[in-house]
Amino acid sequence: MNRRSWSLFVLVSVLWGIPYFLIKIAIDDLSPMLVVAGRCAIAAVALVPVALLRGSLSALRGRLGVIAVLAAVHIVGPFLLITYGETHISSSLTGILIAIEPVVIALLMASTEPITGIRTAGLVAGFAGVVVLVGLDVSGDRWALLGAGMVLLAALSYAFATKLVQQRLSDVPPDALTAATTTISTLVLIPFALFRLPADAGRVGADSWLALAGLGLLCTALAMLAFYRLIGLAGSNRAGLVTYVNPVVAALLGVALLHEPVGVGTVAGFLLIVAGCWLSTRPVGTSAEVPVNAG
Repeated sequence: MNRRSWSLFVLVSVLWGIPYFLIKIAIDDLSPMLVVAGRCAIAAVALVPVALLRGSLSALRGRLGVIAVLAAVHIVGPFLLITYGETHISSSLTGILIAIEPVVIALLMASTEPITGIRTAGLVAGFAGVVVLVGLDVSGDRWALLGAGMVLLAALSYAFATKLVQQRLSDVPPDALTAATTTISTLVLIPFALFRLPADAGRVGADSWLALAGLGLLCTALAMLAFYRLIGLAGSNRAGLVTYVNPVVAALLGVALLHEPVGVGTVAGFLLIVAGCWLSTRPVGTSAEVPVNAG
């Protein structure tokens, strides 16, 4: 990957490393449905004017069907699954389950992008690093198995969405694509969210509203703009590796904000993830991924 791709990779990794933390804060006072609908609505309100000013919405003509599918598999479905799933399982287990995404993408793209021995080693090392970093915490309530299944299904959905963007929508400008998917998702979710409004909005803590705003503006609007562009520049296999780095961001936040100790597992997990990403992104002769134009 070139310098621009790596910059986008780091940006997306950071922006998608904090949602689990913000979701936990937001659902203290707000329903999961309202959190998901709210973050989509905030992102749409921020992005639609940008796309209108740039005149990029014309690229959506004739593609509303596939864009609606993308909204379902990249936003509505996984956002709901992860948000509800996190009410039953730990955030560490959530990170591990989401981290299977690069492996699923590699399998989905195997017909056009062969899985070499080096890439296999990178995928294994990266996933092992996630497990070592966050630890295998299977604690939860009696619905933990259901919660884990929901997050796992979200990871599969993310992988399919990443492949869909590369194969069908790589020429659509990221601002138009993100504005469209968040708008469609908002229209689908708002009717349900209206039945989940807090009984007394005055009792909702400021931290919950701020967490929701962060989820909408940073973790949805800005992150998806960068992610769709990253897919166009580096391909879906490399873009999907952000789920290996997300737990690193979460761990660093824990150290910086919660003064959590840096142990041997933290360092070992970080090194494994770095090695995994490096091995998985190395070009391999003629089978290397050919970048596509993101518009």
